[in-house]
Amino acid sequence: MNFEKLEVWKRSARLSAELYKATADLRDYGFRDQLTRSGLSVPSNIAEGMTRTSTKEKIRFLDIARSSLAEARTQIYIGIDIGYLPSIEGKAWLEETHHISMMLTGLIKTIAVNE
Repeated sequence: MNFEKLEVWKRSARLSAELYKATADLRDYGFRDQLTRSGLSVPSNIAEGMTRTSTKEKIRFLDIARSSLAEARTQIYIGIDIGYLPSIEGKAWLEETHHISMMLTGLIKTIAVNE
């Protein structure tokens, strides 16, 4: 399956780009780096997983993507609380991470059943 056609990949790549743009001027390089790396890990692991040949490997990489998403979600919560991230956009990103997580769970279940 071509990962670029997956809605979950498209949405996670868009979220990653938004996080990069929102933190471009942030002086706390440690926070910015951690958030952008976890955000970037999501579409990257989806892409890597979907190009693997074995079901077990596909699921493993999708699970890593889901874990990275949880990490990014945690950092978004903290970023909002400490004033690094705008509240309105932050809440939208939190909602998006919830939807992406559900999509990843569904994709994992589909792959497990069909392959």
